[in-house]
Amino acid sequence: MPLIDLPAFAPDLLADFERLKTLRVDTPVIQPAEPFLDMAGEDLRRRIFMTASETGESLCLRPEFTIPVCLRHIETATGTPQRYAYLGEVFRQRRDGSNEFYQAGIEDLGDPDTAGADARAIGDAMLVAANRLPGRRLKVTLGDQSVFEAVIAACGLPAGWQKRLIHAFGDQKQLQRLLGELADPKSSGVFGPEVERLAGMGILDDVDRLVAEIAGIMEATGYSTNASRSPGDIARRLKEKMALAATKLDPAALAVMREFLALDLPLADAPEALRQFATESGLKIGDALALFDARVAALAKSGADVDVIRYRAAFGRPLDYYTGLVFEIELEGTPAVLAGGGRFDRLLTLLGAQEHIPAVGFSLWLDRIERAMAAAGDAK
Repeated sequence: MPLIDLPAFAPDLLADFERLKTLRVDTPVIQPAEPFLDMAGEDLRRRIFMTASETGESLCLRPEFTIPVCLRHIETATGTPQRYAYLGEVFRQRRDGSNEFYQAGIEDLGDPDTAGADARAIGDAMLVAANRLPGRRLKVTLGDQSVFEAVIAACGLPAGWQKRLIHAFGDQKQLQRLLGELADPKSSGVFGPEVERLAGMGILDDVDRLVAEIAGIMEATGYSTNASRSPGDIARRLKEKMALAATKLDPAALAVMREFLALDLPLADAPEALRQFATESGLKIGDALALFDARVAALAKSGADVDVIRYRAAFGRPLDYYTGLVFEIELEGTPAVLAGGGRFDRLLTLLGAQEHIPAVGFSLWLDRIERAMAAAGDAK
């Protein structure tokens, strides 16, 4: 039995899902922990409730639905396209102590029309939120990780730096810290005296000598190569870190990245602003912008209220599996996020799907919606 009551509006919400032609599914509350630890992102990982099976398998209480729904789709070998709806309890540590709460949402798997499926996810999330709060104005914030990835790739950053920045997308403090490192690379001494000694010996560029030296250090200090990374692994990682630390981005390219991340404007104005940015900066990001334009056009065609949607180039969500569109919905004038979602095209392959399955979806925080409904009733 659940420890918290199902919101009174749940039956109406499920009726909305049925009208949107979805298949309702449920997943076990106890889930294998590994997919969440590997793919969900640091913000969720540190709030998961962990346990273990009798055989030592790492398990957790279901912290969200996207990964379990995708695993279920793979295990049942269901064909695509398929639209799943869910409503159930999730468990994660929250600052306010409400560690068990209800989530609902839709996962749209296998639709090859990326722009159309993105627009449908945004429109459906807006619809079900608006149906709970009639007469109240929503505020939607939209970002696009694929445009961000195209910009940093076009700036000519090394692959390691691109990976770092993509991992930090949506975390303003982390992004600014990394850009600061690119503007002013780490000074000598940050790797410690042992690495400085190796550098002084002049062997950091000689892989064989470096591996041999690390092997000697490991043997002398009692590190087992069976219980840790091999000397070759450590040498390779050390060289990568030092190369990244020494990378300095051209001031003009750094200014371009900062200019992009500062973009914050109504969605209707975003396609032209992005095209102008690409032209003036000389970046070749046409493919990413073409998909962005197609999504905006699909949203307008769907009848969604585009006037309440704002594009922020630096906006992301704290889940590592997103690959393109990301968005959140709030009630205008309040800070609580009522719904959020995005595109996760790589997730099903990482979870074991034998073929590429494009995917997009959204989740609704029912306790926040319930509080917003109560506040709207009190205001009336």
